[in-house]
Amino acid sequence: MKSKFTAIVSIVATLALSNCGAPPGPNTQRGAATGALGGALIGGVVGAQSGRTLEGAAIGAAGGAAVGGAYGNARDQEQYNRY
Repeated sequence: MKSKFTAIVSIVATLALSNCGAPPGPNTQRGAATGALGGALIGGVVGAQSGRTLEGAAIGAAGGAAVGGAYGNARDQEQYNRY
């Protein structure tokens, strides 16, 4: 069970941190980092309620990085289109 969880977290982290297109702007990077930290914090707290703090933090970090990166990318695109 633990090795399966480690494999899933490794795959999610690799996909979340990979560069799939043009170089991301500063808002994308900042959003992903901030989202990952916030998601890990919230996921850790929620996971602690069920006795799975580490798993909750990992899932929260992956989700937070994805959402934060998407938001930051939208801001970068908005700025790019404006100029």
